[in-house]
Amino acid sequence: MRFYRPINRPQAITFDLDDTLYDNRQVILTTVEKTHQALQAWHPSLANITLDDYDRVRLEVAQQHPTIVHDVTAWRQVTLVTLIQSVGMSHDKAQAGAAEVMTVFHQWRSAAYIPDMTHQVLAELAAKVPLVAITNGNADAEQLGIAQYFTLVLRAGPDGRAKPLGDLYQIAAQYLRLAPADILHVGDDLITDVQGALVAGFQACWINDRQQNLMTASLARVIPHLEISRLDSLTSLL
Repeated sequence: MRFYRPINRPQAITFDLDDTLYDNRQVILTTVEKTHQALQAWHPSLANITLDDYDRVRLEVAQQHPTIVHDVTAWRQVTLVTLIQSVGMSHDKAQAGAAEVMTVFHQWRSAAYIPDMTHQVLAELAAKVPLVAITNGNADAEQLGIAQYFTLVLRAGPDGRAKPLGDLYQIAAQYLRLAPADILHVGDDLITDVQGALVAGFQACWINDRQQNLMTASLARVIPHLEISRLDSLTSLL
């Protein structure tokens, strides 16, 4: 644990999910693979669709609907509909196909392994202060088996614009009925989590599980209150 700023004892803790509470990297790779296979298998006309085709249409959707980037689930859904329509199918058929492919996506997206230490730390912290999850992603806390530790789960899109914008941080503070400075946000991303939390007035904890150097990290813009490499370090703060 490394401290960079004076820190107050947090009265609540907010957590990012992906790559903060569990390793999400392989989950994403597997999810992309399985989802694309499902897309190709849904109709013969889609058999030769490539991941590059998907990425191209995804970018086009974002250019046409800039605010959709705050809801990654809606973004994927609209991209799939547009891609299926591009091979000559009707809008209704494209919506049906996208819905089936999204079922496969959700099956794999929340199939992350949650380490025992994560369960132990969250249980210990939740017994002392309220915990809130704040995520830009679309993993399901219930499916992950960690929803019971949180009094609230906030997701970019349905609940507000994505981090580092302040919507979800503000909602969390209002829900907790605490001043932002009394809340500690924990996350792995130096922009969405550290910068976003600090701009919102929260205390910020950077979980650095990839042995980065804060002073030379390319995405470092501001200094967090503290840096940890292991989640269980948090228990010493309370």
